[in-house]
Amino acid sequence: MMPKVQLPGSRTMITLEVRRREFVTPGFASVTLGGPALRDFTAVGNDQAVRLFIPREGQGALRMPTVSNEAWIAQLMLVPKSARPWVRNLTIRRARPVDDEIDIEFALHAGAPMSDWVHRTEVGDPAGIFDIGTTYRLPEHAQEQLLVGDESALPAILSILDTTPPTLATHVYVEVASAADIRPVETLAGSRIHWLSRDGQDLRPGAMALDAVRRAPLPPGRFYTWVAGESRLATAVRRHLVNDREVPKRDISFAGYWRLGRSSPG
Repeated sequence: MMPKVQLPGSRTMITLEVRRREFVTPGFASVTLGGPALRDFTAVGNDQAVRLFIPREGQGALRMPTVSNEAWIAQLMLVPKSARPWVRNLTIRRARPVDDEIDIEFALHAGAPMSDWVHRTEVGDPAGIFDIGTTYRLPEHAQEQLLVGDESALPAILSILDTTPPTLATHVYVEVASAADIRPVETLAGSRIHWLSRDGQDLRPGAMALDAVRRAPLPPGRFYTWVAGESRLATAVRRHLVNDREVPKRDISFAGYWRLGRSSPG
């Protein structure tokens, strides 16, 4: 079963520029992108995702696709690598329409093209986005919610927490590569974040989060689950909740942000 994605009514390729960069923890950085073209973009959900287009090292300009539909992939692959940008899926951490700005957080990995770009980018450098929608769907009947993810899902989880109603108890299980990436997060009464860190252990990303959910006591009433991150984590959590805990499928949203051993296209 594929995750249900809500797409906006209209979307367009948007070219922006870097306005700020901040290293939040050793493994995370935040890059602020801005520009008047953001007036053509509307964030519609708590886990608002975009395709991020960034220039490869040595490219003097950003060559964005010219079509604003799924044909962009075919168009991009026809471009020689010497001129083709890198493309990655990221979640918007914060949007400030009044300032024509968005913040995007990056989980950094040594040697990865996206992480290399974060380290070398400067104010004024170009970057582009293309809206790919949201998956977070809190049903009206939910009395509590369960959020699960690895480091790639942390920005979306934090964004969801920012707008969680004070009456909704939230249970979070989030796995990061290092304890140095655990950060203070203000939570509402009745909510709790369980931080899990691999700290050099030879574990598949997401394995600790999956194990924690399998051992965790679940909320007693109807609750909503949102899980994202490495593909096996997302599908395994959903399978466990449905098959072993008898959670209704309709109360679970899941998204595989990436797959271990597989690189993104582009």
